[in-house]
Amino acid sequence: MLQVVFWIAIAVVAYTFLGYGIVIALLVKLKGLFRKGDDNTQEDFVPEVTLVVPCFNEADIIKEKIINSLSLEYPNDKIEIVFITDGSNDHFREVLNEFPSVKLLHEDRRAGKTAAENRAMKFVKSPFVVFTDANTNLNKKAIKNIVKHFSKENVGCVSGEKRVLVEEEDSASSAGEGMYWKYESFLKKMDSKFYSAVGAAGELVAFRTSLYRDLPEDTILDDFMQSLLIASDGYRIVYEPDAYAMETGSDTTSEELKRKVRISAGGWQSMKRLFFKITPFNHPLLFFQYLSHRVLRWTITPFLLLLIFILNFFLLNEGLIYQLVMIAQLAFYAAALLGYILENRKLRIKVLFIPFYFCMMNYAVVAGLFRFLKGSQKSTWEKSKRKA
Repeated sequence: MLQVVFWIAIAVVAYTFLGYGIVIALLVKLKGLFRKGDDNTQEDFVPEVTLVVPCFNEADIIKEKIINSLSLEYPNDKIEIVFITDGSNDHFREVLNEFPSVKLLHEDRRAGKTAAENRAMKFVKSPFVVFTDANTNLNKKAIKNIVKHFSKENVGCVSGEKRVLVEEEDSASSAGEGMYWKYESFLKKMDSKFYSAVGAAGELVAFRTSLYRDLPEDTILDDFMQSLLIASDGYRIVYEPDAYAMETGSDTTSEELKRKVRISAGGWQSMKRLFFKITPFNHPLLFFQYLSHRVLRWTITPFLLLLIFILNFFLLNEGLIYQLVMIAQLAFYAAALLGYILENRKLRIKVLFIPFYFCMMNYAVVAGLFRFLKGSQKSTWEKSKRKA
């Protein structure tokens, strides 16, 4: 029985982090054999759109963001740019006053990003709304590339791509984040081509205004919840890699870990709230993708990793294969520990980035669970310390 549980646990972990990527890629290939031209869009579709930028005490970077927003290749008479500040008390007004074409919505009460977005939507009159973070820069054709998918009536949300700018001297967490997002982008692309992406990146995401619904102000992952609720109504989430938001990685390992724990706490909260919304009975394809891409990674895999290690210890006398697996585990975790030690000493070896970041991600899931159960994760966002 121990051996059966051991190999099942390994199979689940392998499927979660590698197997699903292979399975969804094969399914996309198979779909392509039977349904060609299914994702055709109208390239000349240029509707009215509102670009909303939520921010909190971002006066030092919003000028760059405004300039980037005004430089986007989209007809000026078809786009409105709105900055919404939530309890900001820096000199944001002086910066925004330099750009009279940009609309400002401010409230002294600091209630968090979700509350700010709910408030912003009361002023949105266009049929489509695009949200983007203040600390990102968009490529010039981002808006055009993202809204063209709404020419298809079954598309309710479009997610852009998050690109992490990684330099040679970046920290292991920053470089690991960059590698993680490359793989995550591949999965999103496959998900979108097969049926629907599973969630959207808050760095750049667009919605049909008519489908947007106010979320509870304590929502941690507003972008994920909003997109999945739209998907639960029968609409597709499309992933568009040619609309991308660029940002630098986290400044330090502790900053990246703090961000990951917050995301994990939000993941647990989201799964609870979506429990009866996405099921194998009402959305079989979406449920399969949601379970494979999100739920397994956000729930049982960190605990399975611990179980695998413990069971392996008791199975060492059952054959050479168990001894080899234990050696492989010890080598992997030793590499992660070495990556952590060298990171703290500012010595960075790229080969150690993957085991180090993998372990940090799984630790964050467990820490996020405790935050969620204690109700200690705040929904108000903090100014992230990103690499300058």
